[in-house]
Amino acid sequence: MHMDTNELVKEESWWKRNWKWALPVGGCFTIIILFIALIIAGIFGATKFLGGTEPYQESLSLAQNNEQVIELLGEPIETNGIMQGSINFSNTGGDVDIRIPIKGPQGEGIIYVVGKKEGDIWIYSEQEVRIDPNNEVINLLNEGLDF
Repeated sequence: MHMDTNELVKEESWWKRNWKWALPVGGCFTIIILFIALIIAGIFGATKFLGGTEPYQESLSLAQNNEQVIELLGEPIETNGIMQGSINFSNTGGDVDIRIPIKGPQGEGIIYVVGKKEGDIWIYSEQEVRIDPNNEVINLLNEGLDF
């Protein structure tokens, strides 16, 4: 028997050697990544939906146009993170209890909004901005009303 020294030994590919463990591990990582992506999409979707509600939009607009808030935070005033709290709707009304973090070039604050919806009208019992770090409170209630 004669062996030729010029014969090459064919080495199996990485996939052929490791497919038995690579396939399940890769599949698990894919499922985990998809699950995390769905959670993130759900959070941003809910935040976008709630950010489009009347209490959120009205309160943010009042804060952005309030002279005291502008003086303390500067301009532009924008949201600073994810809203916290709850907004509930029913056939005849609803209620809101939210906190909207805001910031400007000179500082940060939180808009607090508490109220009820009766028919098509929101009636707020609390609509104010608290400015960090001195916890100064600026009342936004009746800010948008002309008497």
